[in-house]
Amino acid sequence: QVQLVESGGGLVQAGGSLRLSCAVSGPTGSWSTVGWFRQAAGKGREFVAAMSWYGGRTLYAESVKDRFTLSRDYAKNTGDLLMNNLKPEDAANYYCAAAARLFTTQGMRSESEYDYWGQGTQVTVSS
Repeated sequence: QVQLVESGGGLVQAGGSLRLSCAVSGPTGSWSTVGWFRQAAGKGREFVAAMSWYGGRTLYAESVKDRFTLSRDYAKNTGDLLMNNLKPEDAANYYCAAAARLFTTQGMRSESEYDYWGQGTQVTVSS
């Protein structure tokens, strides 16, 4: 069973930065893609970014492109989301998710493509 635990959320002023981390554990080869989604109060969950775990390819939502950056650390089995120049509209509960399916730039934007989910970490951005 794959498990994901997010950390790094908190309160930041607009224009500031936060680094979210997703610790992934489970049988080797159980996941190929790790993604991030967010859900603001009263809204649905939306795609933020995704990464091919073994290949390193990345995909970003237009709203965060050029501000957010994905990375991974094989030794720690963690995937990080560095968020720069945060805006009030970035405030949400952020979830990491893992998918068994292979990463494609045409896909990975839908919740249904992911098999495992973390519990989420809250990001609050003050204006």
